[in-house]
Amino acid sequence: MAVGVNAQIDRSVMPQPGPAPKITLEVPDEFELKNGIKVLVVENHKLPRVSYTLTIDNKPITEGKKAGVSSLLSAMLGNGTTTISKDEFNDEIDFLGASLFFGAQSAYASSLTKYSDRIVELMADAAMNPLLTKEEFEKEKEKLLESLKSEAKSVDAIAGRVGGALSYGKKHPRGEFTTEETVNNVEFGDVLAFYEKYFNPNNAYIVVVGDVNSRDVKKQLSKYFGKWEKAASVDVTIPEPTPNAQYTQINFVDMPNAVQSNISLTNNVDLKMNDEDYHSVLIANKILGGGFNSYLNMNLREEHGYTYGARSNVGTSRWNASRFTAGASVRNAVTDSAVVETLKEINRIKTEPVETDALTNAKAKYVGDFVLALERPQTIANYALNIKLNDLPKDFYSTYLEKINAVTKEDVQRVANKYFKTENARVIVVGKGSEVLENLEKTGIPIKYYDTYAEPTEKPVFSKPIPEGVTAQSVIKGYIAAVGGEDNLKKVNTVLMNADVTIPGAPYKPTAVMKQMAPNKSSMELMIEGMGTVMKQNFDGENGYQEGQGQKIPMGETEVNSRKEEKGLYPELYIDASTITLESVATIEGKDVYKISVANSDGPADVRYYDVETGFLVRTEETSEAGGQSIVTVTDFSNYKEVNGVLMPNTMKVTTGPQSFEFNMTDIKINEGVTEEDFK
Repeated sequence: MAVGVNAQIDRSVMPQPGPAPKITLEVPDEFELKNGIKVLVVENHKLPRVSYTLTIDNKPITEGKKAGVSSLLSAMLGNGTTTISKDEFNDEIDFLGASLFFGAQSAYASSLTKYSDRIVELMADAAMNPLLTKEEFEKEKEKLLESLKSEAKSVDAIAGRVGGALSYGKKHPRGEFTTEETVNNVEFGDVLAFYEKYFNPNNAYIVVVGDVNSRDVKKQLSKYFGKWEKAASVDVTIPEPTPNAQYTQINFVDMPNAVQSNISLTNNVDLKMNDEDYHSVLIANKILGGGFNSYLNMNLREEHGYTYGARSNVGTSRWNASRFTAGASVRNAVTDSAVVETLKEINRIKTEPVETDALTNAKAKYVGDFVLALERPQTIANYALNIKLNDLPKDFYSTYLEKINAVTKEDVQRVANKYFKTENARVIVVGKGSEVLENLEKTGIPIKYYDTYAEPTEKPVFSKPIPEGVTAQSVIKGYIAAVGGEDNLKKVNTVLMNADVTIPGAPYKPTAVMKQMAPNKSSMELMIEGMGTVMKQNFDGENGYQEGQGQKIPMGETEVNSRKEEKGLYPELYIDASTITLESVATIEGKDVYKISVANSDGPADVRYYDVETGFLVRTEETSEAGGQSIVTVTDFSNYKEVNGVLMPNTMKVTTGPQSFEFNMTDIKINEGVTEEDFK
């Protein structure tokens, strides 16, 4: 006989959460080498692998006029020793199937257990006797300078730089930043001095995790790291961070190339992991902006479609300097609205009790993540190290879930008011001022202006008077004359361009081959050494496609029709005067440019910018629709050089949303090297 129990359950009432799981953490073995290095060992015999993590626990360091010296040291370490060349060193690590990485004050190695003795020997040798050469220094310095050049037009990179500088101050370790000037100030001897001063065992920890025996590890580390000599103690004074803003204010940075605005509301907080508020702050932040279902993301992304994701974060620090941040990257047209909605959601969690479901779900997420993390042996070691570094009670992690589950609605509201200081916040906005500033002013929030290096500046001027007699047609004619004249341009039937490609943040540097044939055929092939062709675009005059990652996607009807309308490789030769309008004299990279809009029959107008002084085309902006959103592609042109009587841009940067590609031409050929077969 079946017995029904459904009637005994009231499904309209959410069940009470059960007690927090009992957490019993494995205690790592601990010992100290004679030179003071503290060692934590977590034995785990599931797989025949082992890892070694070296952490040098120095206070945050200010590098000042030589900011970048630690980055250079980090890049140079782990590339050989005084007795093993760079190639031999790296070849042996590859042969062992091992990994070995160094930072300016850290190192990490992993290998099969049977090779552990050798990998520790290599790690210790590279730490104590690194191969630091002038030649390698110059190579890494050049790489760092190239990286900084790539970041110069990155909205996100500028937002991070300015945010840190305004929050902490430029003389604070977390507020200073690396520039081309500071890198050029660094000499080889500075790197050697930094290594001697800061890369030593004085405050070092080594965490060992894997298929090892603690007694064997002690012998092993004593043998290889025990002879590492201590250095003189360094007394580091950390300056106080900049006080929070006296009132809510927008700190605006104009980036004329921006196709999105980066918004970051921020204020400094003094929060340590051993503070009583710590667990309550975690839950409050999770509800506000710590996940997909958070207040910020549900508003800015799901309700309004301003962004692909909105988040918040609260940092902790032993050194009395961390930040609360909240924000997103949003479309230019909704920058002001996104600022208003961000403030609205933060004030909501400060003034309204959170819903029971939101609190329960936030706790459940932390419980799930915590329990899942415990399955990784490295977690046990990290927790043990955190307890030591942050002066935490020994039961900090065993009582972690208990304290998470004890957080109340009142706790959330209390810490939100204490740490989310909207009344003293800087709303740092980095974006295209000519498109966003007018509406930002309408919010009524006071605005202060800064340049890309966090220096105060005047409100930018976006439009200057158009000189008398200058028209859209005269600007176009000026461009044609500047790059070679109408007769020479009409002789250009094909163009072949080879280029080195820089993609910010990518671990590789592709090359590209671009081909064009009048009136409208084009192809581009992107290649990576060792991988071959990774992306190809092609248009044969009638149809086109994009191919990559094993997929071949036909061009959409709108793009095909647009390309079919092209009448030649230089659209200025064939442009309809009735479709162009001289909008204004704007500024790009400190230079005056004529802004000309070009009407399209099937979509938003394109925009073209011509240098007032040289006449050269320096930028185009093209708008397309995808997924119900407008996508702006910005292409910057520079470094014009003569090829067969025609001046061609040798640097081209294409930016779409957060992604950018910079093409630096290595070779350009006109009317040779291109055939009809290239577009089939």
